[in-house]
Amino acid sequence: MTFWALYFAEWRALLADKAIVVTLFGGVVFYSVLYPLPYLHQVPTEQTIVVVDHDNSSLSRKLTRHADASAKIHIIAHANSIDEAKQLIQQGNAHGLLVIPEGFRRNLLLGKGATLSYGGDASYFLIYSAVVEGLVAAGMDAGKQVQLMGLLARGQTAALADQSVNSVNINDVPVFNPSLGYTPYVVPGLFILILHQTLLIGTGILGAGQWRKKGYWQQVSPMAIFSARMAMFVSLYSLFSSFYIGYCFYAYQVTVLGTLAETALMMLPFLLATTAAGITLSCLFIRRDLPTQIFLLSSMPILFVAGFVWPIALIPEPLVWMSQVIPAIPAINSMLTLNQMGADWSAIMPQWLQMWLMFAVFSGLALAGIRRRQKEVHEAH
Repeated sequence: MTFWALYFAEWRALLADKAIVVTLFGGVVFYSVLYPLPYLHQVPTEQTIVVVDHDNSSLSRKLTRHADASAKIHIIAHANSIDEAKQLIQQGNAHGLLVIPEGFRRNLLLGKGATLSYGGDASYFLIYSAVVEGLVAAGMDAGKQVQLMGLLARGQTAALADQSVNSVNINDVPVFNPSLGYTPYVVPGLFILILHQTLLIGTGILGAGQWRKKGYWQQVSPMAIFSARMAMFVSLYSLFSSFYIGYCFYAYQVTVLGTLAETALMMLPFLLATTAAGITLSCLFIRRDLPTQIFLLSSMPILFVAGFVWPIALIPEPLVWMSQVIPAIPAINSMLTLNQMGADWSAIMPQWLQMWLMFAVFSGLALAGIRRRQKEVHEAH
């Protein structure tokens, strides 16, 4: 059997298997919509809060207006007491409250200082963070306004008073993920993980369904079946990768700072190493249901040890070392470094070489595994 005959035989075997077709084609398309969905709004804004104003002065009302003008919060009601504000939070109508104490304006003008009380629903830490950040900014702005009024009352010019109040200006520019959103940061890593897991599942189901039966895979050498299977899955996942990195990145407005050639060159050893790893692991299965169960359960641990949704420094070091044999780990880090952080090729060279090394090691293991499975079938018949 020629290579091309074997290559198309692999395609026919894959397309004839409904479980693989649904997992690969359906899974890749389904997850491309499902996973980015929670992150489409990027960051929480306009979080609803209630104000309890015990001072009811011109300065407290100004503070309330400034807080409402913040992009992070939106004042939906003024309550007469903290208990009334709590009721609104418990009913889900608000996520936080601001309490302005009695004598707020008088104490500030007398230079005694005043304490503003903030509260928020910390069940959702992102919402809580947005509420607190918005109220802190409004409180600091109110403090500056009082300072400005005091300096003007002492006879300073407006320009000098403004310079005294705003003596330090902070130019806050994120050098990575400039939108501060979740989509450009999380989605690229998730897509690499989806490609990795579905590829392992596909190769696992195909191998587990064939090894104990006679078929075309028994009539050729281990190298021939390995090469044809590699070519078939790599060509299929090149299309899936193009769909994710091309259309989906554009649709979700994910930053791509690397060139097309660099991205393709980075993906090549990832697809080769993952396919070789999948063929190797498929030799361990004889039940078609096991690859799906095992690889799905491993998705969440891989997501965490990859280090982009949870700090790598907080993960036990043995787990980090063990994870270095998983092709998705260097691929995710390479993708984020190259396309999201804008680093040059030399920054991902260690991970790139690591993936090529994985490809070499897994290829040797896959050939040994196929040879063993073919021998078992020959001995059984």
